[in-house]
Amino acid sequence: MKKAPDPVDRYVGHRVRVRRLLVGVSQERLGDALGVTFQQVQKYEKGANRISASRLQQIAEMLGVPVSFFYEGAPRTEAGDDDTAADAPDSDHGNMFWTSQDLQLVRAFQRIGDSQIRRRIISLVEALGNKPKLDGE
Repeated sequence: MKKAPDPVDRYVGHRVRVRRLLVGVSQERLGDALGVTFQQVQKYEKGANRISASRLQQIAEMLGVPVSFFYEGAPRTEAGDDDTAADAPDSDHGNMFWTSQDLQLVRAFQRIGDSQIRRRIISLVEALGNKPKLDGE
């Protein structure tokens, strides 16, 4: 029976995917820079294949972030049990798996230069997120 990917490997792979998409790098381009196929990049991003320390350093340099970026909010292994990973604490950003719409919104938001407009957009989105649903929605 095939073992499921480790939650930390899945999380790190997902963070690679999110960062890659945010900076507009294709799987093929990242694979070329790493000397691997785009299929291997897919496996890294799904957590199916673990990313070695040296490979993660290469990815971090290519995507312009420190290695620690990929572990921010990662699930933690319970003390004394190396095989069991506890879920990451629930937060607004910790263990969230981003959709293409999430990434599209972030990229558009990053292009807004006026800090006052950015603050107003954040207030608007927070207000909409707290709006109670009406019957039939």
